[in-house]
Amino acid sequence: MATNGILDQAIKTIKGKNLTIVLPEGKDERILEAAIRHQEEGLIKPIILGDQGEIQKTADKLGKSISEIKILNPEAFEKFEEMVDAFAEIRKGKIDREEAEFILRRDLNYFGVMLVKLGYADGLVSGAIHTTADTIRPALQIIRTIPGRKRVSGVMVMLGPDGEQLVFADTAVNITLEADELAEVAVETANTAKTFGLDPYVAMLSFSTHGSAHHDLATKVARATYLAEEYDPDLKIVGEVQFDAALDPVTAANKLPGNEVAGKCNVFIFPDLQAGNIGYKIAQRLGGYKALGPILQGLNAPVNDLSRGCSAQDVYEIAIITAMQAADR
Repeated sequence: MATNGILDQAIKTIKGKNLTIVLPEGKDERILEAAIRHQEEGLIKPIILGDQGEIQKTADKLGKSISEIKILNPEAFEKFEEMVDAFAEIRKGKIDREEAEFILRRDLNYFGVMLVKLGYADGLVSGAIHTTADTIRPALQIIRTIPGRKRVSGVMVMLGPDGEQLVFADTAVNITLEADELAEVAVETANTAKTFGLDPYVAMLSFSTHGSAHHDLATKVARATYLAEEYDPDLKIVGEVQFDAALDPVTAANKLPGNEVAGKCNVFIFPDLQAGNIGYKIAQRLGGYKALGPILQGLNAPVNDLSRGCSAQDVYEIAIITAMQAADR
């Protein structure tokens, strides 16, 4: 079992709830290994998608039994016609029923997301052999975003060598964001941090701290901070702010004396995807932080993406986080 605080919190939340997580990439050894572990531990109920014979070959290679794991193949799914009708209705005006059937037979991510949509599963984890776009596209088309939300964004939970727990966003989805979209990501990420048991102190990161540099990019972050405070008046947030002043109390006292959030931040909103991706990988490679994610937020039901370089342990952990998101809903 996982032992870090965030995963311990997730395990506590989902234990005994028999939540079902779909894993569309059943031929991949890492996916199957994680699914078998979950089946043995009984923490969640995995559903593997794909051809029974091909999945069995992978299991034989691992020397593992899959006799107790539920395996679904679109070709043999008893509710397939119902699923096709529902998918065609959801995508009405964009595809007809024949196209809906073709997509659901051909693309296991679409099939898996429809299982979640129709209530046959509680969440989905994909991306070990698919791109982020392949995972997110069916989720956006079928599950869609939470009412009032414009964007899906990606969170990386950073677990430090000394027990620190930080949340970085957006690290996976949006290349650039306008001020109002950045503010929305900040509020959504703070809510995500709460589900992990954290008390969120949010930093809107920039190369400037409260006007120390003058540029449109810094102004946008300052504007986003103002809007985030309007969206959630109870949000503990500081911005625009440099990373050192957000994290270190001594630096915060010098740069922002008297600010009640600076120096205490545990949620970091990066100004664009380039900064976020670089930032989390520096923390991972040089700082010794474990990166858990990306975890998608803003969807009506939990669908999460894996890195194609993920390990079986990563799959196991993201499935736990996905089940926690389902339990919280």
